[in-house]
Amino acid sequence: MTNVTIKVLHGADRGKLFEEITPPLTIGREEGNDIQLNDERVSRCHLKIQRDNDRLVLTDLDSTNGTKVNGTECQLKILRHGDLIAVGRSLLLLGSEEQIAERLRLMGGGANLNRDIKSSDESIAVELHQEPESPMPVDALQVEELPAIPDDLTPGQKAQLCEILDFLQNRLERLIETAETDESTEQVMLKQSAWQRLLDVQSRLATLNRSVTDPDWP
Repeated sequence: MTNVTIKVLHGADRGKLFEEITPPLTIGREEGNDIQLNDERVSRCHLKIQRDNDRLVLTDLDSTNGTKVNGTECQLKILRHGDLIAVGRSLLLLGSEEQIAERLRLMGGGANLNRDIKSSDESIAVELHQEPESPMPVDALQVEELPAIPDDLTPGQKAQLCEILDFLQNRLERLIETAETDESTEQVMLKQSAWQRLLDVQSRLATLNRSVTDPDWP
């Protein structure tokens, strides 16, 4: 990735375009940020975007109301062109139309491109059919990409990662085996005990994620 282009799709600053900003950059409500948003629900210094080799990494700076990327709350996230960043009541689109189109091309054209764009809150990546006060559009681009394994892992780090993946795979495999399907209703049912185990996996993942993004926690 080169420099960063961000367009405000929703919020008080809707329609503003911030082009070709060189990382690292910060987004927040206070003067001095590279992108200043007029949004009382955005923290004074809300998030940072920095480069790590050829990747862009978003870090939430312990904001009061949190940061969501493509609808999922996150503390630390690798960004890609076409990603939607929700902060406060504002919704931001990462990348120029050309960059997003190139990403979709590399993905095999998995989304329809609308190049007749006239409204300031539309993009080739998303079509918004929701009231502006909601920071997350219904038809946001949902990208089915498997996250890449980090480069240059040591043998010990690779072993640790494999242990985590094996744990998740084994737990999910056992849960899938206990599921019952009803073809007439197209529903999948889990026993209460299996459901609790699934919630336990989610809880462990949340704890693991927090320990990675905040080594001093708890």
